[in-house]
Amino acid sequence: MTQKKPQNIEPTASAIDQAVSQPPSSEHTEQAKAQLAQTRPTNHLNGLKTMVEIDDLSFSYDMGKTNTLQNITLDIPEKQVTAFIGPSGCGKSTLIRCLNRMNDLVETSRITSGQIRIMDQNIHSKSVSPIELRKQVGMVFQKYNPFPKSIYDNVAYGPRIQGIKKKSLLDEAVEKSLRGAALWDEVKDRLKDSALGLSGGQQQRLCIARTIAVRPKVILMDEPCSALDPIATAKVEELILELRQDFTIVIVTHSMQQASRISDQTAFFYLGELIEYNTTEHIFTNPSIKQTEDYISGRFG
Repeated sequence: MTQKKPQNIEPTASAIDQAVSQPPSSEHTEQAKAQLAQTRPTNHLNGLKTMVEIDDLSFSYDMGKTNTLQNITLDIPEKQVTAFIGPSGCGKSTLIRCLNRMNDLVETSRITSGQIRIMDQNIHSKSVSPIELRKQVGMVFQKYNPFPKSIYDNVAYGPRIQGIKKKSLLDEAVEKSLRGAALWDEVKDRLKDSALGLSGGQQQRLCIARTIAVRPKVILMDEPCSALDPIATAKVEELILELRQDFTIVIVTHSMQQASRISDQTAFFYLGELIEYNTTEHIFTNPSIKQTEDYISGRFG
């Protein structure tokens, strides 16, 4: 099911991305919490198959002394683009890193309440290996990070780790992934060249190709365009819209324009709490909570 994309949603970069105003008062935040409590944040997903279920999740980086995320509940639908928005420090990247247990690498981190289920499996169950989980939940980082290897070896790395040794199968996987990342035509004649010789935008698309080479179910993207120029950003956004036909995508972005252009669902976070979650069209044209409207319109950020 394809969500209708919002039309003519173009808040200015100065108002939104540079965020010039002061945050709302504590009274304002409490009002938003009360409004959220009256409306389940996933009611708008009726009829869509759920890929990721986050149920009353709280998370701490300091062994539970303080929670960075507080009582997050939302469902992420399959084969759609879900955007996480909110000011810096609101918990967007922390939440996305919970989805493939990247935060496990921080020794003092803890899930203090709730759970995350992906494909109906509790990802923190003792039977779930973080390594196996990350094969199903891939990640593209803010700064493109190709290996200091050839273009071919970057994409073939994952399939080789999975045990594929036959050259014909590796060739097929590399070509399919590079085509899927809209990069094949640009690099097909120099697959043995170093990946570090590519442009920034090409390197980011190579990282996406490396991610999809192992055929994950979910792709997490943590501000994938923040280090790219507008032309490279446009190419990555076009790629994301194509990839959602085969993958569930969760993207963290500080760009309101980007969220409005490419996402089907949008979740707004503030100070570690989920304030509002709905279709992107609803969030940008008729938000239910005043705090969401204030952020979208650039009154704070």
